[in-house]
Amino acid sequence: MPQTVLENTPAARLDRLPVLGWHRGLTVLVGLGSFFDLYEVFLGGVLAAVLAERWHLDATGKALVIGSAFAGMFVGANLMSALADRIGRRRVFMINLAGYSLLSVVAAFSPNLGFFVVVRFLCGIGIGSELVLVDTYLAEFLPRAVRGRYISWAYVVGFLGVPVAALFGARAVAKQQILGLEGWRWLLIAGGLGALVVLLVRRRLPESPRWLLTHGRAAEAETVVAGLERRAGVTTPAAPPPAVAAATEPERRVPVRSLFGPDHRRRTVMLMILNILQTVGYYGFGTLAPLVLTAKGYTVTSSLGYSALAFCGYPLGALLAVPIMERFERKRLIIGAVIAIAAFGLVFGFAGNVVLIVLAGFLLTVSSNVFSNAYHTYQAEIFPTAVRSTGVGMCYSLSRAVSALLPFLAVPALERFGPVAVFSGSAVIMVLLCLDVGLLGPRTTGRSLEAVSGDD
Repeated sequence: MPQTVLENTPAARLDRLPVLGWHRGLTVLVGLGSFFDLYEVFLGGVLAAVLAERWHLDATGKALVIGSAFAGMFVGANLMSALADRIGRRRVFMINLAGYSLLSVVAAFSPNLGFFVVVRFLCGIGIGSELVLVDTYLAEFLPRAVRGRYISWAYVVGFLGVPVAALFGARAVAKQQILGLEGWRWLLIAGGLGALVVLLVRRRLPESPRWLLTHGRAAEAETVVAGLERRAGVTTPAAPPPAVAAATEPERRVPVRSLFGPDHRRRTVMLMILNILQTVGYYGFGTLAPLVLTAKGYTVTSSLGYSALAFCGYPLGALLAVPIMERFERKRLIIGAVIAIAAFGLVFGFAGNVVLIVLAGFLLTVSSNVFSNAYHTYQAEIFPTAVRSTGVGMCYSLSRAVSALLPFLAVPALERFGPVAVFSGSAVIMVLLCLDVGLLGPRTTGRSLEAVSGDD
């Protein structure tokens, strides 16, 4: 088939575009949505430390505080990600934030643990597929030469939510009451109102042209791509004859069961294992850090303050990932970062000195977000457009399921065996993750989405 025809497809034209101010604005706007997902994820550990005193919670109660939102995220990541492949990325972006915004405010007025757990579960459903859609949506719009770098920038914005959750949490707890409400309740109100602002701005987002093509809406896809070409001052290529275009269009609608067929089974299994194992090293530290520090003998306020300092590594790690995302093969970058997570986790578990604890935690979170940016970009690159959101959401939801169960294992283990045993076990699991990605993962860096998804 003539190469010129292939070069005229909307996907190829998107990959050829120079980076525009529009791409940068899109990256920031989508990243702001991830801010609230990540704020929500790491808020669980903050709330567990605070509510353990307020409501006199035992280990099970603290685990419920942390795990309830993750359980909802597991459901949301499956349902909403599949819905995004059916009705579009943009619509689900709106539904996600609208549900989360409302329910987060409702959770702020929880009178007891039971009400709190139920509403937090529903919040999790609302925000559950946010990161899946961030990865999918940006991957489908960004030129392939800068795809990893700009997704990293989105997470630089998003991961500002982590130290904000800890710093705001420490200040809110210290003040006890703000305008007649307990400080911890404002943590939830702030998340809900902030998400509402982002929701209103997101109404201007276009639909993904790649998604439009898989649903037979070629004219709409052409309108979006041609509009971007006009912004860039690029001449729109002459359209190929309809019969030829249909024959050479690299994406097609495929059934979800194809994720477990011979073409994609290996990468589906790889990504499922990756999502299960990464939870222990990544979310395990972020959600348990305040509890680990209280287990080491520090007060709740001090623990939140020290956690906030360590959590500053999250946005800095995301920033560090930006210049190296296109320099190294994604799978190798993932493996290197995971080894660093294991090493610094062991230091954090063994350390007794405050300076060493905070330094190890900081370096662990820096490593975590080099890993996270590479991993989020990577998982959005390996499936065809027609099932990209479903495939990523199905695999990613496993990380949320493990995150929901992890507190029920890790909190009692922390209380019984201490931080050293918990982080030693985490290091072993990180080694298994390296083997999984190294042996089963495909190469993706610098390649078109269509080329990667077409690999055996």
